[in-house]
Amino acid sequence: MAEIKCPKCGTTFKVDDSSYADILSQVRNQEFESELHSRLKDAAKQASADKDLALAKQESAQAAKIAALEAQLKQAETDKELAVAKALTPVEKELASIKSDLRTKTSEAKLREESLTAQVKLREAALKTQYEGALKLKDEEIDRLKDLKSKLSTKMVGETLEQHCENEFNKLRATAFPNAYFEKDNAVSRTGSKGDFIFRECDEAGNEIISIMFEMKNENETTATKHKNEDFFKELDKDRKEKNCEYAVLVTLLESESELYNTGIVDVSYKYDKMYVIRPQFFIPMITLLRNAAMNSLKYKAELAVVRNQNIDITHFEENMENFKQAFARNYELASKKFSTAIEEIDKTIAHLQKTKEALLSSENNLRLANNKAEDLTIKRLTRGNPTMAEKFADLKADR
Repeated sequence: MAEIKCPKCGTTFKVDDSSYADILSQVRNQEFESELHSRLKDAAKQASADKDLALAKQESAQAAKIAALEAQLKQAETDKELAVAKALTPVEKELASIKSDLRTKTSEAKLREESLTAQVKLREAALKTQYEGALKLKDEEIDRLKDLKSKLSTKMVGETLEQHCENEFNKLRATAFPNAYFEKDNAVSRTGSKGDFIFRECDEAGNEIISIMFEMKNENETTATKHKNEDFFKELDKDRKEKNCEYAVLVTLLESESELYNTGIVDVSYKYDKMYVIRPQFFIPMITLLRNAAMNSLKYKAELAVVRNQNIDITHFEENMENFKQAFARNYELASKKFSTAIEEIDKTIAHLQKTKEALLSSENNLRLANNKAEDLTIKRLTRGNPTMAEKFADLKADR
């Protein structure tokens, strides 16, 4: 057992050997850590001092280096100024030489410019002559075309526009309008008029999607009396109604200077219902525009057609019922007359049969009386007063 005395209170403790070794080890560890901490602190102070010294040395070296560089820079600037001054003399000589050459070349360029100007003027004159000849040919061609157009009749001019529109439609017929009808309006109406073309398109069920009556109008430029587009509105509207078309479109080249008709598609439905006026370039776009609008309302048209067909079926049913009633009444009247005649004939037959019955009854009574008389008839009665017959019956009886 070992004794340990507390250094603070002076108390003495007895501990066994193992506990004492533990305490001794703890004391030694604490002393080691304390010494280590002290040495690390001293090392850090030394490292900081070494660092400050190194920084001071580095700053001193950099200051010396900067001073050396500044001296070298001043020397370089001095050398540069000397070199520039030394090189300036030949440069000035060369510059003077260049100015002299430039004056010489400027003079030569002026001469070349004058030569080129003369060549350009000659070329301009040649081109002017060439283009004047070409313009003359163009003017002659224009005059020829004008002369050709002036020789065309108004009907021929109109047919030229019709042919143009038909060709434009046929270019797209197979792809854009495969199921559409677009033909000349050759059927003269009851009023003696007809349009130029009719466009119709129906769906698979036969419901009409859209129908357009087209009128094409052109006019010879040399015509004395100039027509206006509105001169043809009334006739076109009449043709549309008589041919049962939904829309009417006037394709026109009339009033070529009109800002109204040159702007595009002109709606004149404020005068005539569903009528438009267009230039030829809007022919296909107009069909497409109206067709697309009609496709949006196709569903409602189909429903309307179903309702219309139902109304037609009801009307037909009522008509058939009325026809049946009239036919039945007529047949009933005829049958009634024949029935009355048959009744009369039957009554006549009954009366005839009644007479026949009475005659038969009378005959039966006579037969009964005759039968009674026959039953009362005997040989004695037959031979009474007739000796010859009595003798014959007597002989016949004897032979039996």
